[in-house]
Amino acid sequence: MESPGFWDQVEKSQEVMKELKGLKDTLQTYENLEKAYEDILAFIEIVLLEQDASMIEEIGQMLNDFKEGFEQLRIATLLSGPYDKDNAILTLHAGAGGTESCDWVSMLYRMYTRWADKRGYQVEELDYLEGEEAGIKSVTFQVNGENAYGYLKSERGIHRLVRISPFNAAGKRQTSFASCDVMPDIEEDMTIDINEDDLRIDTYRSSGAGGQHINKTSSAVRITHLPTGIVVQCQNERSQHMNKDKAMKMLTAKLLLLRQQENDEKIAGIRGEQMDNGWGSQIRSYVLQPYTLVKDHRTNEESSNTNAILDGSIDCFINAYLKWINTSQDKEA
Repeated sequence: MESPGFWDQVEKSQEVMKELKGLKDTLQTYENLEKAYEDILAFIEIVLLEQDASMIEEIGQMLNDFKEGFEQLRIATLLSGPYDKDNAILTLHAGAGGTESCDWVSMLYRMYTRWADKRGYQVEELDYLEGEEAGIKSVTFQVNGENAYGYLKSERGIHRLVRISPFNAAGKRQTSFASCDVMPDIEEDMTIDINEDDLRIDTYRSSGAGGQHINKTSSAVRITHLPTGIVVQCQNERSQHMNKDKAMKMLTAKLLLLRQQENDEKIAGIRGEQMDNGWGSQIRSYVLQPYTLVKDHRTNEESSNTNAILDGSIDCFINAYLKWINTSQDKEA
């Protein structure tokens, strides 16, 4: 018979193996960069000795690849937060703008799933609510991969879209908003007490895309933490019990982040401001008309290649945020 601590030991072993793999991958990246650097120097020496300009273009491409790989490795060193290594759980909510905002949520959902796919991460849908006419009213999904939360924490906030509305017969410009909440899928035990009397637990029939259980039973679970007003929900697990467990894990993570934020604000002597899902509170604007520009209002990073951004090429904003937040922490220290 297995000892009571058998599965705990298995879980710890899996965590150690995961950490070991991450360290090996980092070492391999460093060794690849070192070899690329040596190759570039060797090619430059050949060009100088033989006075052969035909290799200059190839060297330039090698140098660009080296700089890109070096920057990615450097950015990875900024992921030093307590939960940066964990998977990420994102929730997108349509804000001001009605049907247009629901369509905006579907665009953001596509953007993040494309980004995850490019990195080799896996996306698991946890909750899905369709818009009344089009798009998505809200969606919760988990991105599984090393450092997923560390990268995606940059996306927490209000996202603003300006474009010619496909739902407006007059062809007028429309401004829409969507909120993005990001939390880590914390793997280790979390020391936070939740009073069951502070919870309201509702069950409802699952809806939207999902497994065979969808729309057949009231297995979806919504948990409201009454003191804070935090709401979490899950519908895509196989049973009501599994949905509840997942929702409780999400609630615990949110409460842990809230406590961490309050502690940070107390130390810094500031009070965080709750942002509304509408005008004046956006972290990033995506302008498609009358010009094309995506701009992050925290870091001032911007790109005019809106098609690439909406197709998942958001690393420029993620990297700029990580450098910005790291610089801010250094100044406070």
